[in-house]
Amino acid sequence: MPLSPLEHDRRYGELDQVMRAYLGRSADDTPDQPSEALVAYLRHAWHNRPWALAVAERQLRDYADNPPGRLRLRLGEYYAIPDIGLADSDVQQWLHCLADHIRRSVESGEVPPAASPATHWEWHARFPELGQFLGGWFFQDMPDEFDGHDAAVDDYRASTDPQLVARLVGEIHELLSLHLDESDCALAVAELGMEVGPPAPYSASGWLARAAEQLATPPAEYRPGP
Repeated sequence: MPLSPLEHDRRYGELDQVMRAYLGRSADDTPDQPSEALVAYLRHAWHNRPWALAVAERQLRDYADNPPGRLRLRLGEYYAIPDIGLADSDVQQWLHCLADHIRRSVESGEVPPAASPATHWEWHARFPELGQFLGGWFFQDMPDEFDGHDAAVDDYRASTDPQLVARLVGEIHELLSLHLDESDCALAVAELGMEVGPPAPYSASGWLARAAEQLATPPAEYRPGP
């Protein structure tokens, strides 16, 4: 029978995070140079949950040393490595290469410097609630469902736990603190799922700042009286 969620996470949870970091990216790691995808994973893990690096190193090495046999394949009790553009015969060596890079980073204390996200995975790992907000409310058909951007923002606030709304406001301010130029900011919100442009006359960063202010302001019916 397939793995339970608990067993999956115990055996493969962090391995899965590393693999997700490679979706849409090249698995072009070499023994001397980690790929952009692995650097993105290392940067996010070091700055947010450094304890996970040791778990990732162990799970990568365990999977490489003990790939699923025919019985586990038949029962579905295994983690399927996604297609990362490598021949099956090269996957084991590649997994060991990733584990070696992670171990070297931990043992040397070599931390990728703080920087703007470099991959689709890293954008969503760093700004999860902003990705939920943009992808869930500002999809292609948003103009048919809401009477403008402000109405969509109000709908998000009305249907979302206040703690998540506060988290979103913080993530917006964090993104704005990266001081991206407008073209890069537009690419960032697209990576995070926004499929419509900001309302005139706002740029992407200007609209994000407006949305943060709107979200941080209590609705009129909840404002305390004078």
